[in-house]
Amino acid sequence: MSSENELHRAKEEFLKYLDGIRGYSSLTIRSYHDAIEEMLMYAEIHDEAGILMINLMPLRLRIAPLKSKTIAAKLSAIRSFVKYLRSQNKTVELRGDESVKTPKTLPKPISHEHIVHALQNADPMTQLAITMLYTMGLRISELAHLRVDDISGEWCRIRGKGDKERDVPMLGDIVSMLMAYQRVSPSKAYVFELEGEKLSENSLRYMITKAFAKVGLKVTPHQLRHSYATELLNNGARIADVSELLGHASMATTQIYTKLGNALKMDHYLKSHPLCHSPEDPQ
Repeated sequence: MSSENELHRAKEEFLKYLDGIRGYSSLTIRSYHDAIEEMLMYAEIHDEAGILMINLMPLRLRIAPLKSKTIAAKLSAIRSFVKYLRSQNKTVELRGDESVKTPKTLPKPISHEHIVHALQNADPMTQLAITMLYTMGLRISELAHLRVDDISGEWCRIRGKGDKERDVPMLGDIVSMLMAYQRVSPSKAYVFELEGEKLSENSLRYMITKAFAKVGLKVTPHQLRHSYATELLNNGARIADVSELLGHASMATTQIYTKLGNALKMDHYLKSHPLCHSPEDPQ
């Protein structure tokens, strides 16, 4: 397992595993590919008495100028690859993979008014895509792979990460909107197609970001998912229900949205309560 060729073959098998077994998105798989390629290019790798030694310090020095979040993501991908190697009965020792502290950032939801504004200036396909992301809390990969047959009445079967399935409700208005769109642009299999071919995640992402750019906003599809979760929690939905609707593996992942809600409440409180202002502050 010491040769470079063997590691490259193992990398390709690992990426196929992420795609076929774990169901990772093409964007995530690409980031794993790039991180492992950098490891193979810059890390010190050698065989020592049958043990594959991987020293990441040369790589760490090279990527040190990058943002801590980017470095942490690269190291996480490499650790996953090493874990995979070990699962294939390879003896591997990883050095220099100490964790990087990254600041906890809250997701940035988009206001309802801004979303409505973007919808008013979008074409029918983009309107439907934005509306489904915002009212169903989907990942862009889930939207791209959504089949017409997955929709039954006012419920939709979503296949998320790792091929885990969940049922998400659809508003009656969204069902009507979808039916109207299908009458004009009938699909063979997938909800979003162009000339009979499924639209890629990147095509959908570009279409959505372009719609918001038209109204002067920089918005990603994932922010619409954040907005969905935030609206539900701020209006009394149970965190367990929101976690299930989002397809989170752990409720702890969903709890970041409650922190966002608390941050907004504190901001409103500080702006509104008279004792939170100094005598000179305008009310």
